Amino acid sequence: MKVFQIGAAGGVGRRLTQLLTARGDAATGMHRGPAQDKTVREAGGLPVIGDLIADTVDELAQKMHGHDAVVFSAGAHGTGIDKTTLIDGKGLEKAADAAAIAGVSRFVLVSVFPDALRGGEGGEGFEHYVKVKKTADVYLTRTDLDWLIVRPGTLLDTPGTERVTAGPAVEYGDVHRDDVAAFIDAALHEPRLSRVIVELTSGETPVAEAVARLTAG
Repeated sequence: MKVFQIGAAGGVGRRLTQLLTARGDAATGMHRGPAQDKTVREAGGLPVIGDLIADTVDELAQKMHGHDAVVFSAGAHGTGIDKTTLIDGKGLEKAADAAAIAGVSRFVLVSVFPDALRGGEGGEGFEHYVKVKKTADVYLTRTDLDWLIVRPGTLLDTPGTERVTAGPAVEYGDVHRDDVAAFIDAALHEPRLSRVIVELTSGETPVAEAVARLTAG
């Protein structure tokens, strides 16, 4: 499988690249600068220069051409409300449109858990982020793509357990970035897991079994 990653230099993205390349897949990582180029290469991916804000839909489609799937885990990461709109929101829309033009139907979006605002400590910027991510989810679900939306809980950098709780609705909690990457890796290779939204937290179910349960029946 050839996977085109938007957000490949991020915490989930580089972990996913490592998993994909370990199983013999090819991962292309879109990035903006030299530092990210190194990160993508060190994870085993092929770096490609790109910019969700500056690139046109057609330019993005040219980069995606020839791939089997797109994984979108990019984000503005607290750089401001405007950037959140342009990257997490409009950027997703451009990427989805580009995938359709390029003929890459499989599209995985890393979104946000709907309960992430509990406690009211997020502030205006985080409120905007959650709203933009929900709008992006809606946009993707209205395309003809073979989409999958993954909504992880609060992300942890500590080593993963390879065990999760996954379903259309689960209780809010933390989840390791390692395990989010492992779930996406498994999901990419399960074509029956299609056009669904999956909430994901740490749990007791092995990742492969969690994916299998979601496709049972």
